[in-house]
Amino acid sequence: MIPLSVLDLSPVPEGSNAGDALRNSADLARHADALGYNRYWMAEHHNMPGIASAATSVALASIAPGTSRIRIGAGGVMLPNHAPLAIAEQFGTLAALYPGRIDLGLGRAPGSDQITAHALRRTLQGDVDSFPQDVMELMAYFRPAQPNQRIQAVPGAGLDVPVWILGSSTYGAQLAAALGLPYAFASHFAPQAMQQAIATYREQFRPSGHIEKPYVMIGVNIHAAETDAAARLLFSSHQQSFVNLRSGRPGKLPAPNEGFYESLDPYAKAMIDASLSVSIVGGPDTVRKGLRELIERTGVDELMVTGQIHDHAARKRSFAILAEVAADAAVAA
Repeated sequence: MIPLSVLDLSPVPEGSNAGDALRNSADLARHADALGYNRYWMAEHHNMPGIASAATSVALASIAPGTSRIRIGAGGVMLPNHAPLAIAEQFGTLAALYPGRIDLGLGRAPGSDQITAHALRRTLQGDVDSFPQDVMELMAYFRPAQPNQRIQAVPGAGLDVPVWILGSSTYGAQLAAALGLPYAFASHFAPQAMQQAIATYREQFRPSGHIEKPYVMIGVNIHAAETDAAARLLFSSHQQSFVNLRSGRPGKLPAPNEGFYESLDPYAKAMIDASLSVSIVGGPDTVRKGLRELIERTGVDELMVTGQIHDHAARKRSFAILAEVAADAAVAA
């Protein structure tokens, strides 16, 4: 069984608030650490009432103290929203506090609507077109400072924080390959170009001082429960949230709604089927089969698992079931 990691959007369920969501994230991180997951990443999104991880580095700093082994990181920071030096200092601070355990995933999408993106950037000169240059500038701040270097990241210089490129198209795949960096594909919400992006990255990869061979991780929605029916009910929260977002009505994560998918019109069903196709929903046997098929189909090196589940206890149980299934598969192998 390949390594499994956690992508946490710090969901804010209906009836709760952002503080509750972040405390739940800290609890889930401890849970994932104990279960043997490889990484725990949080994602930058803005102006979304159902996601509490907008200040990603701050959120990571709040969960890291409760963990001891698992790698902590961003999946990812939307670099066009920030000055590279500021991100180097933020993640340099995390790396100084938790040496050898910090990852930095970088994306070029705004993680928000255009109005919010403008409010975030204000007078920043950078934009998505300067993303490659911004990535290289950021990585340079993590190298040891040179004599007479006028600008240093403190903390950050010399800490060599591992950088990943995130993407949902072949653009990120090409950049990751050219820079010799690990690549994470957002197949959990934009799977259409997944196989093409993976192939592009592997074909064009150039070894670097960071990694010497391609390393691919993909996102997957996994909603696990004791039975297939119970898991489908949990998944209905994610489906509702997705439809609300695509309809211009972002909000908190809805409670499960039995029969929600069946009640949708054909257009909404097709939208869910296309965008959430890289999802595994079911009891242990269904999850085991889905994992095996996804790994065989893609040949990826690691899976980044996310699960937008309304009830925190059910979300923890979902990740526990997945860990149990993975352990059984590893023993069987």
